[in-house]
Amino acid sequence: MSTSVTRRTVLAGGAGAAIGLALPGPAAHAGGHHPTSVSFTLDARTLDGGEQVTSVTLDTGRLGPIDPAGLTPGAFTVHAKATSPIPIAPGDLIFSEYDLDRTVTAARLDRHGNIVLELDHAEGQLGGGTLGYILSRGRNVRLDLVYTITQNTPLARRHGSPLTITRFVQGRLSNPEVDAFSHHVSGSGLKYRLYSPDHSPRHGRRPLVVWLHGGGEGASLPDDYYDNETTLRANRGALGFATPQAQRIFSGAYVVAPQSTSYWMEDGPRFVPLIREIVQDLVRRKRVDPDRIYVVGCSNGGYMSLEMTVAYPDLFAASVPICGVVEPLGGEGPPLITDAELAGIHTPTWLVTSRDDDTVPPAANTIHAHDLIPGSLITLYDHVVWNGYQFPGHWSWIYVARNDPSVNGTHIWQWMARRRRR
Repeated sequence: MSTSVTRRTVLAGGAGAAIGLALPGPAAHAGGHHPTSVSFTLDARTLDGGEQVTSVTLDTGRLGPIDPAGLTPGAFTVHAKATSPIPIAPGDLIFSEYDLDRTVTAARLDRHGNIVLELDHAEGQLGGGTLGYILSRGRNVRLDLVYTITQNTPLARRHGSPLTITRFVQGRLSNPEVDAFSHHVSGSGLKYRLYSPDHSPRHGRRPLVVWLHGGGEGASLPDDYYDNETTLRANRGALGFATPQAQRIFSGAYVVAPQSTSYWMEDGPRFVPLIREIVQDLVRRKRVDPDRIYVVGCSNGGYMSLEMTVAYPDLFAASVPICGVVEPLGGEGPPLITDAELAGIHTPTWLVTSRDDDTVPPAANTIHAHDLIPGSLITLYDHVVWNGYQFPGHWSWIYVARNDPSVNGTHIWQWMARRRRR
């Protein structure tokens, strides 16, 4: 059965175009006014704990100047329904489906004369998220979102009679940070998203940051759900490196986020050359500096970043494995990366985790890897807390996405940017 509960993904963690209609009664047409149809956009942001719809923009700019004095939060009601894009098996669970009214906290006009309805949202709050976590699959999926808007009071206009909108048509989900990453598919079939910096020739070749996602952002098999979306919507791991702050530190960097067709750690050695293929293709086609390529990954991706530096010791200028898996979870079976392989890594490495990580135990994984990788750095947090909100202990990638880890006054992004391939 499908159950709606607050999302707490085990490992790292589209809105289907739909129509939301609100048809007022006959009073809306009093005086012979023609029905008015308005489209709207769902405005989303990727918070540290995942993407949420934070506002709705109504395309009212073409309707003539609206008097902002008449805009109040109570002028509109916004209802949101989020459901799984794939069938949920009997007895299975999906976290974060919902069917509820969103609280409108403010109503304002943007510079184009469009009405923006600000929606209540917060870390861990049910009702605004765009992703659902399917328990049996261990995967985040992009929920189908249906927003229904109802106008409660006529809108005063600076010229003409008050306006009542009779039909609202849902448009796209807009997240400028996510939309800045273009969609691609490698020659071997791996999907990936790519952020490209300013292409001014005077800047020369640019660094490349390779972001390897956690287990929750791969494909969902056997459903063939492979969306090239959740890697940028489940957390800020890749997005952090595309922010103006990071781009200044790296003097403009490409950021690539490949998406696994399963789990990285399920078949790591097979994925190794497929990731390198993407890197080599970008070096060939883009203005990528081959001496400044960095690999960063969380959880499953933390394991994969280590696997990449084992397989290709001379490819990367630096590696940042975050809460990465070294020993098999559950303690049974051979290590995913042997002690000899860890001891043989000579890529500059900075490991990050939190002591309260109960998904990937730090002692057997991150701390153990740090003890063996020559010259490696490590940052150990007690808990994962950002802006006063405590996240699960496994989510230490939040700190890297915010450039928080530091050693002797040097933060992790600055440390990466100074590294060159030996």
